[in-house]
Parts: sequence; structure tokens; C-alpha cells
Amino acid sequence: MPHCKLEQIPDAAPRWPTVGAHYRCVHWGDMEVALTTLDGPLDCSRNYIDGGLPGGVCPCPHYGFVFEGTMRAHFPGTDWPDEVVTAGEAYYIPAGHVLIYEEASKVLEFNPAHALQMVMDAMQRAADSRR
Repeated sequence: MPHCKLEQIPDAAPRWPTVGAHYRCVHWGDMEVALTTLDGPLDCSRNYIDGGLPGGVCPCPHYGFVFEGTMRAHFPGTDWPDEVVTAGEAYYIPAGHVLIYEEASKVLEFNPAHALQMVMDAMQRAADSRR
């Protein structure tokens, strides 16, 4: 059974080069375990749209824990209120959202691997389209 310390999660740059050195992930079974560290705010809205995700929303459900910072999930096209997750909280965010990190953050996530692959491919396409 796989396990590791957070600092042993591999750097994701070889798999998704535009994500940067602050994104670490490992594929275990049908899940991706990811540690994201952001130096400042990040609104993923434009990346989802530019990357061609249907409806401009993330198709991947996320399960995780916020160590530092604040993360908001916005649900475009619905009457669902935004969900705000702060340091010290565990969370589940269903598919159909836009993630907005409101400040520097450190987040551990467990994601279905296939759905996350679609999101990361879209993020890569968005980055490539800006070059």
C-alpha cells in the first residue's frame, strides 16, 4: 500500500510543466494525491475557459485539507452559494466548480485520477495558448 510524507510527494513539473514547482502529486491506484503550495492568490476561471473545459468549470471532485490560506469554490450557472474553506478545514468540492485561492495557500487533495488528468490537460492548453 503506498504512503509517504508530504515532502516526499514528487514534483509534478515533469508531468505538467506549466503548473510549476509548487504542485506536487503522485498517482496511487485510481487517485491522485496532490500537495499544492501557492505564493499568492490564484483564480482558475480563465484557465478552465481557455483550456476548453465544458462550461468553463472543473469536472473533477476534490477531497482535501487546507493547511494554510483560503480557498473558495464558485459554482457558475447554479444557485449554489460559494463554499469558502479555510486553514484547518477538510473539504469535499463536487465537480462543476471554479476554484479561487484568495491568498497564499497550502492544500492537500485527493482526486479521481482520470478527472484530474482532464483538468490538468486543460490548464496546460490554457498556458500554451498564452505563449
